[in-house]
Amino acid sequence: MGILIAVLGVCFSSSLVQADSKAVTTSLTTKWSSTPLLLETSEFLSEEGQEKFWNFVEASENIKRAEHDGSDYSSYQEMLKVACQTLSPLQQNLLKFSLSLRSYSAAVQAFQQIAADESPPEGCTLFFVVHGEKTCEFDSLGNLLQAASDRPKPFLFKGDHKYPAANPESPVVILYAEIGSEGFYRQHRRLVAKAEAGEITYVLRHYIANPSKEKVYLSGYGVELAIKSTEYKAKDDTQVKGTDVNATVIDENDPIDEVQGFLFGKLRQLYPDLSEELKELRKHLVESTNEMAPLKVWQLQDLSFQTAARILTAPPVDALMVMKDLSQNFPTKARAITKTVVSSELRAEIEENQKYFKGTLGLQPGDSALFINGLLIDLDTQDIFSLIDVLRNEARVMEGLHSLGIEGVSLHNVLKLNIQPSDSDYAVDIRSPAISWINNLEVDSRYNSWPSSVQELLRPTFPGVIRQIRKNFHNFVLIVDPTHETTAELLNVAEMFFSNHIPLRIGLVFVVNDSEDVDGLQDPGVALLRTYNYVAQEMDNNYAFQTVMSIYNKVKTGDQLKVEHVVSVLEKQYPYVEISSVLGIDSAYDQNRKAARAYYEQTGVGPLPVVLFNGMPFQKDQLDPDDLETVTMHKILETTSIFQRAVYLGELSNDQDVVEYIMNQPNVVPRINSRILRSDREYLDLTGMNNHFVDDFARFTTLESKDKTAAVANSMTYLTKKGMSSKEIYDDSFVRPVTFWIVGDFDKPSGRQLLYDAIKHQKSSNNIRISMINNPSEEPNSQNTIVAKAIWAALQTQTSNNAKNFITKMAKEETVKALEAGADILEFAVGGMDTNIFKEAFESPKVDFILSHAIYCRDVLKLKKGQRAVISNGRIIGPLEDGEMFNQDDFHLLENIILKTSGQKIKSQIQQLGFEEDLASDLVMKVDALLSAQPKGEARIEYQFFEERYSAVKLRPKEGETYFDVVAIVDPVTRDAQRLAPLLLVLNQLINMNLRVFMNCQSKLSDMPLKSFYRYVLEPEISFTAENNFAPGPIAKFLDMPQSPLFTLNLNTPESWMVESVRTPYDLDNIFLEEVESVVAAEYELEYLLLEGHCYDITTGQPPRGLQFTLGTSSSPVIVDTIVMANLGYFQLKANPGAWTLRLRKGRSEDIYRIYSHDGTDSPPEANEVIVVLNNFKSKIIKVKVQKKFDMMNEDLLSDGTNENESGFWESLKWGFTGGQKNEDVKQDKDDVLNIFSVASGHLYERFLRIMMLSVLKHTKTPLKFWFLKNYLSPTFKRNKELR
Repeated sequence: MGILIAVLGVCFSSSLVQADSKAVTTSLTTKWSSTPLLLETSEFLSEEGQEKFWNFVEASENIKRAEHDGSDYSSYQEMLKVACQTLSPLQQNLLKFSLSLRSYSAAVQAFQQIAADESPPEGCTLFFVVHGEKTCEFDSLGNLLQAASDRPKPFLFKGDHKYPAANPESPVVILYAEIGSEGFYRQHRRLVAKAEAGEITYVLRHYIANPSKEKVYLSGYGVELAIKSTEYKAKDDTQVKGTDVNATVIDENDPIDEVQGFLFGKLRQLYPDLSEELKELRKHLVESTNEMAPLKVWQLQDLSFQTAARILTAPPVDALMVMKDLSQNFPTKARAITKTVVSSELRAEIEENQKYFKGTLGLQPGDSALFINGLLIDLDTQDIFSLIDVLRNEARVMEGLHSLGIEGVSLHNVLKLNIQPSDSDYAVDIRSPAISWINNLEVDSRYNSWPSSVQELLRPTFPGVIRQIRKNFHNFVLIVDPTHETTAELLNVAEMFFSNHIPLRIGLVFVVNDSEDVDGLQDPGVALLRTYNYVAQEMDNNYAFQTVMSIYNKVKTGDQLKVEHVVSVLEKQYPYVEISSVLGIDSAYDQNRKAARAYYEQTGVGPLPVVLFNGMPFQKDQLDPDDLETVTMHKILETTSIFQRAVYLGELSNDQDVVEYIMNQPNVVPRINSRILRSDREYLDLTGMNNHFVDDFARFTTLESKDKTAAVANSMTYLTKKGMSSKEIYDDSFVRPVTFWIVGDFDKPSGRQLLYDAIKHQKSSNNIRISMINNPSEEPNSQNTIVAKAIWAALQTQTSNNAKNFITKMAKEETVKALEAGADILEFAVGGMDTNIFKEAFESPKVDFILSHAIYCRDVLKLKKGQRAVISNGRIIGPLEDGEMFNQDDFHLLENIILKTSGQKIKSQIQQLGFEEDLASDLVMKVDALLSAQPKGEARIEYQFFEERYSAVKLRPKEGETYFDVVAIVDPVTRDAQRLAPLLLVLNQLINMNLRVFMNCQSKLSDMPLKSFYRYVLEPEISFTAENNFAPGPIAKFLDMPQSPLFTLNLNTPESWMVESVRTPYDLDNIFLEEVESVVAAEYELEYLLLEGHCYDITTGQPPRGLQFTLGTSSSPVIVDTIVMANLGYFQLKANPGAWTLRLRKGRSEDIYRIYSHDGTDSPPEANEVIVVLNNFKSKIIKVKVQKKFDMMNEDLLSDGTNENESGFWESLKWGFTGGQKNEDVKQDKDDVLNIFSVASGHLYERFLRIMMLSVLKHTKTPLKFWFLKNYLSPTFKRNKELR
């Protein structure tokens, strides 16, 4: 006590402190009303799964019933208690963080805007919409539903909440209501009952009938208080009036109130009688700390290393807080830091690491990087909302792996596996006799002058030159229907290649009607094929190709091939031949007719026409004749480099057949199935672990989807090639990385055929294991489940090998026919089977497994009764259509893809963990499903830092829990450090992490590295006042700031945010705290969320300069408009959360162009209207392709100077500069108006601007229009009534 009074006495005697401490605060709110946290929580849970959303809706009824004191805090805790029932501790923390960020407020507001566009009936707190018709009364629904089928179904958005028990054919009822509101639960239960009865499809959208008057306080942005140069006058000396603004400063009793090691909050609690003296001491310390005298150049040189040394001397738990304090308040801390001594070990270690940073990661000294589990987080482009998505995805994977028993270092090794679906193109075998080759580079005389050695590939040549070598390196196959309208154009391209001596071997496959009843006198396709075969036999394939081209030359543009065209050319070239002998029913020229169609169907290359390059099919958008030529030439150059490498490495030599070499590559498969190769893939969640099985149907029906999948997996018995399970023998080689679940009705031929093909494929592979899920076509009984029961009984009672042999018999049609004829099932028993046990199981009346499988197929796999599917390592391929082929070649392709992308990699990791065969194979399947289901992103970066003894801050994770591996590389005196330190502090409270922060300092600085104070607004959880009410939203606080410098305030927000200052009497460009009473409170508002995009004309490939888009709703079609820029076709539209319709502007834009396709939008590609939903705070970038209308091909968009173009341009400028509403008044001619554009920032220049405006108004008689950049204007200027 005596020491404290002595210190205070020294303070008073010095009399240094005269002025009060000053502060600057900044807040950012939305334009829309604050959304209820209950609704935001429901949106968070919906991203975890619709099951969790609907469970929360049901459980939320208990929140109001729960006993609590009615305060905000207790309501919040009760809501979390309900929401967190199915969430892990990590997910609970992420939920709290999301609520603190208010990241789902935009999603709730989007529904509110959609509801407003529906024009809610007056006086209703909730309402129903049935195919466009609205009502507030549930009793009125019956009438609306009766006539619903006459009206079109409403468009459902991706974020809509559709009740899972829904009949797709039933009418859609949308309930607009607020969860938790009076009357909601009664109507909700009524709609659920109707949905479960199959009467309706129930969709719930948020609608708040009485919105809050409060706004949403946002966080996740940075605020900079930069020291401004005072070389010229920029400060307005007008006296500021009316400073009664809302300002929240740090509470006097805040225990964090620390200055130079003194915790003043704690001291005030311990010595309340010395409060005035403590206040004076605090002022003195603040003033002495805030000394900002310029530093000498020699003092600046080592500042980066000295700051790092200061951070690293702090205890690890405090190091991040020290880094935050030093970097964010650097201008006042710099002088004290210059006294810090840097050890030689620290300097040497940093410099050694910097060599590695530069060589491996491309980081220079002073650069920063952040890695979470090896994923690079770009601090410049990724905002906090994107980071939350990364954390949630990583959490799902890590917790899934942890639940499967993979932990610690093993977990992170599995996580680092790069198992994303491969982009490598698959090819089909082109060594088929069905292909008719019109040339052969290796034997045709026309290529005799070309060199024939593969070594020619290594001869230097100019870039882009196509090498002419007598080898069939490049093979071009056209699979066409002769009667198709595009065939002639494709054949013209092939002829161009041939006639210009392009080194391509060209092959043709004519796919025509292969019915024997159809001949060439009836069908033009058959006529062309027979003519081709006739000429080929008489002359050669090349001459036959020329004849085909002559036939197509007779066909007029836009017409189809007819028999007459074929006959006229045949009669002219071969007048002595009887036409009927070539084209008629007795023709001997039908070669390849059936073979061509069989080859086309067997390869599965998709709809005609198809072009193969070395067996790889081109994409449909590459088959345009102009594009095809370019794409093919590019492919030739691309594959040449692959062959060069093969020759250089000795993999390809002169005596090898080049075509054989190409066809023996691993990407060549017998059949390409687009269903297997598609990029949008659906996976089962196999991370559930329980002890349930499918033979307990009553219990099975009560399980959630994830647990149902676990019960099905637990009940599986597998067929394997050698018939050995871990019970009989254990060997690492028997871990099988590919698991197929065959789904179908095995009492129907289609289901048995699918199973039979899978078993046949298994004979050629020891990598796969097979099991079955029965999906009955009708209600199960003793007659329609014979095969299913026989398969199940064999799997349950027999050895793997005997079961496989017996099931193979069961899958054959002759076996089933015999059973239907009354044969005994035991007649088909195979040698070694225990028939007694089998018969007992087969004759058991219990069919729980079939009932459970049927429910699983309906609820989880979303299959209709009897539909077939294949599940490969958790990936659902299906439902397969009736009659759709899925044969051995498809299973081969599927196995090939799994082994190549994930199977073998995961198998090698699992084997290291020492699991037994069956468990290990199960684990490979489950890990593959988990990792492959993750969205495709950047590859994880492998890093291994050698030195971390002296130069790294290390925080170790809690033992026994899943942890994130977080690595930060940072220079502590950079802007990145100002942002990174608070982010890492928040992450440390949210997640369990193994953190290493490596210093990457710059040496020999010649200038002050940081000339600004900085605050990053981010809180891990919502805060409350002492009275348990919600605290005012998160704000940036600059406390105890030095008063002599001139500051300017800047906001660093995500790129898609348009923010403007809305309330403060002070000049935020020129803040001089000496003239401020206490606090400068700046209030900003999120004015708009930007919708950005790129637009191209598909005909020219160029941006359509001058094209105009509008954005609006169904009730207000044009709210904002924009113009497409010539630079990258960029356009930008201002919007807010909601569903918006993008249209071409009425006038020349709409007259000349149509929207051809769009990407990144929320409406299906074939939809007439382009709908874009903004429901989060992240950037939304769309791509739009347009095409000129057929009769407008020669029109120029900018050639006609009509009013539409001018008004659109000026309106776009008006919206860009002022954000004002549209003025529909009659506009004067542009020559009669003088437009004056001005940019003014700061009160002083706004005074000059007002003077200029008055001066111009007094000295001209011409009508004037002033244009200002609104974002730069102060709130005071914008509120000036004289300017309106």
